[in-house]
Amino acid sequence: MSHTVHPYAHRLGILRDWKSRWFANNADYRKNLRGDIMLREFLEKKLRGFYIGAIEMERNAKSFRLIIKTSRPGMVIGRSGEGAQKLKAEITKFITKNKLPLPADFKMDIEEIKAPEASAAIVAQMIAESLEKRMTFRRVMKQTIEKVMACREVKGVKIYLGGRLGGADMARTEVLKKGRIPLQTLRADIDFAREKAHMTYGDIGIKVWIYKGDIFEKDIKAAAAKK
Repeated sequence: MSHTVHPYAHRLGILRDWKSRWFANNADYRKNLRGDIMLREFLEKKLRGFYIGAIEMERNAKSFRLIIKTSRPGMVIGRSGEGAQKLKAEITKFITKNKLPLPADFKMDIEEIKAPEASAAIVAQMIAESLEKRMTFRRVMKQTIEKVMACREVKGVKIYLGGRLGGADMARTEVLKKGRIPLQTLRADIDFAREKAHMTYGDIGIKVWIYKGDIFEKDIKAAAAKK
């Protein structure tokens, strides 16, 4: 029997890097891991609707760096940086309240995603937002696929919805695909995300796959050289 593998985890060390980057001994490992999971869950809930593409963390014994990637940086930063300062204070309060590890040097960076249609996480959030506004699911799927495929770097997209679609009594699944999605090709740059649309009659599960072409070793070396 074949097993379904997460497209991101499947490419770790080949095309992808870890979203939490740090090393720790056995005593600190559990604390740091628990801290990362709880903080990520808190931020995903807090920043819902801000189109967050990824939340990355880098830490060592003396410093902690939080990177928030979003297509709406202005909404997160706020006027003259007020929003960013408020968010940083709330994160510090959350970490202190839950007794999570926080080094003295805490930095928070907000990075802009310039092509939101090529980010699976943002596309999934767009679909969830449209479904929660009571738009018909087929129309949402078709419009989203057309919007994503209009992006120059996208070569293929697949959208899956599961649940009580259209308010039906029986749950079912609907899948729509355009272009190529080569899941078994390790050099294929495939972005994947899951999301939930919270409806009055229950949640609708959303999965999005976006294929952005193949990445070869020479491309990885060229990108590393630019950094």
